[in-house]
Amino acid sequence: MKIVVLKFGGTSVGTISKIKKVAKIIRDYKKKNYSVIVVSSAMSGVTNELIKKSQEISKNFSPSEYDALISSGEQISCSLLAGRLIDEGYMSRSWLAWQIPIFTIGSFKNSRINKINKIKILKYLKKGGIPIITGFQGINDQQRITTIGRGGSDASAIMLSKFFNAIRCIIYTDVEGVYTTDPNKLKKAKKIKVISYEEMLEMASLGAKVMQPVSIQDARLNRIDIEVKSSFVKRSGTLITKRSNISDNKIVTGISSTLNDAKVTLVGVKDRPGVAASIFKPLSKNLINVDMVVQNISANGKDTDLTFTIKSDDLRKTRKIIKDNKSIKFKKLLLEKEVSKVSIIGVGMITTPGVSFRMFQALAKKKINIKVISTSEIKISVLVDKRNTKKALATLHKEFKLEN
Repeated sequence: MKIVVLKFGGTSVGTISKIKKVAKIIRDYKKKNYSVIVVSSAMSGVTNELIKKSQEISKNFSPSEYDALISSGEQISCSLLAGRLIDEGYMSRSWLAWQIPIFTIGSFKNSRINKINKIKILKYLKKGGIPIITGFQGINDQQRITTIGRGGSDASAIMLSKFFNAIRCIIYTDVEGVYTTDPNKLKKAKKIKVISYEEMLEMASLGAKVMQPVSIQDARLNRIDIEVKSSFVKRSGTLITKRSNISDNKIVTGISSTLNDAKVTLVGVKDRPGVAASIFKPLSKNLINVDMVVQNISANGKDTDLTFTIKSDDLRKTRKIIKDNKSIKFKKLLLEKEVSKVSIIGVGMITTPGVSFRMFQALAKKKINIKVISTSEIKISVLVDKRNTKKALATLHKEFKLEN
């Protein structure tokens, strides 16, 4: 049995006319003698509307009821899609996660799939049926409905591909694939044909919205190849796969940027063991994610300046936490909101010297000042003034010949 898993995002099933188009895509795979497992998100906007209702009912809405509520959106889209396929003469039905069942572990709102019972779905596939499975959800050991985080339908498709040994996992969305940078910010952005899990994980973590990082990580751990393509145009997409499957590793594969960062600097912090932990522990407890961190030791070896970045939405809360923190002493607190993180990503950087120099020199030629630098094996990130973001993207895109 040649099983293919097709996942359709909210924009792909956002209207009745779009659902009819999705049904045609499914039919095309069926005509090629694939056994098709379909995973659907809720229609675009539905999940947000359900979340809004929960907030209007209660400021402290029950997490278990939250999952029961927002998981209902997928039931609607799956039923409509199955209904369309039945109308066209195909054997199809919607499957809620608990009917299969799909088992999860972890807390409500952020569970992870750890087991899928295959018996019912395999029987249905052997009869020629097309199962339309609700993404984004499962049940826990208490038989309660759980959800696996926003963007979780991708994770559902990846795990279904794993458990059913699918030969293909295709994520249909409203874009044609993964681009060298955000095409909305740079018109010269090009679609990437093949990208490694590691590169895609970095790009997703750094702002690329094609897929959620947790879904990429699931695919990487389970070695599931993913093709990302558009449900609106009939063109090839982007293949996300392991490094060894990529014959031509470019130095830089893509560039990402964020527009919601803020820079925090503590000037004149006493340099002693445990001071960094004293600063970051209360931030962690308040669920504030710290990203780029730079520490400079003074000439006398007694003081240090500590700089880090956070999301700009957390700036006010961060300021209060630091000011109220009696376990640390510093001379001055500097806050800067209008900043942006620009990152180049590519596995080719591992074996290519001089990439940092080229990046910094290219930005310097355009009079773009770098405030903070952060690196990993396949990524270099710099913090710049927000007003220079587009110029930085265009400069680096040209420097590393991504438009060719």
